[in-house]
Amino acid sequence: MSKTAVIIPARWASTRFPGKPLFPILGKPLLQHCWERCLKAKSVSQVIVATDDMRIAEAAFEFGAEVAVTSPKHPSGTDRVAEVARKLTGVTNIINVQGDEPAIDPRLIDKLAARLEDDRKLDMVTAAVPFADFVSAANPNNVKVVTTKDGRALYFSRSLIPFDRDQTGTAKYFWHVGIYGYRRAFLAKFVAWKPTPLEQSEKLEQLRVLENGASIGVIIAKEHGVGVDTPEDVERAEKILRGKKR
Repeated sequence: MSKTAVIIPARWASTRFPGKPLFPILGKPLLQHCWERCLKAKSVSQVIVATDDMRIAEAAFEFGAEVAVTSPKHPSGTDRVAEVARKLTGVTNIINVQGDEPAIDPRLIDKLAARLEDDRKLDMVTAAVPFADFVSAANPNNVKVVTTKDGRALYFSRSLIPFDRDQTGTAKYFWHVGIYGYRRAFLAKFVAWKPTPLEQSEKLEQLRVLENGASIGVIIAKEHGVGVDTPEDVERAEKILRGKKR
């Protein structure tokens, strides 16, 4: 069976929430919650925090994480993950988990790893959940994905896809979840590609994969989880985490 590592990219300089990875939630840094959840994934052999900030690195060392200090020049978290992945030995697959997901489901990580293991034709995998309501689906900040019958991504968009021309109300909308699994060799290829036209138009880097003819498997999950993007999201995250402890 292939060896899988989780890499959690974490940076200090967030426009909306500086220092977010170390913000305390229920007595622990946000990043620690994410790290602890990832450790519960049964398919994972390593969980690594990747950061260019020594404040984050020192805090992660203190709560017991394996830490990789990276270049400060990366344009995205994916590039940061790729730098760390290049240095790993014996690892075939990489799961990229955002450090602002304190309630990430370990079972979803296992499902991504299993999909890569079971379908060798896939270059990478991600996840989506059904939208609960039309208003959320119509929000351009919530990325939509449409797939083939066998669960491969056709397109990701901020627009409402598919378009319900006849307004029958039967169209199903799926919300993309920002977690990714890659074959390590493919990840190196992905970050070496130049940004593509659709990627630049939608501001969605996963479109670079599709525009270059590579394949993305999509797993349908039960819940979207909670991303902490602003200080206002903290209360919601705490409520969800309290529920998971019961």
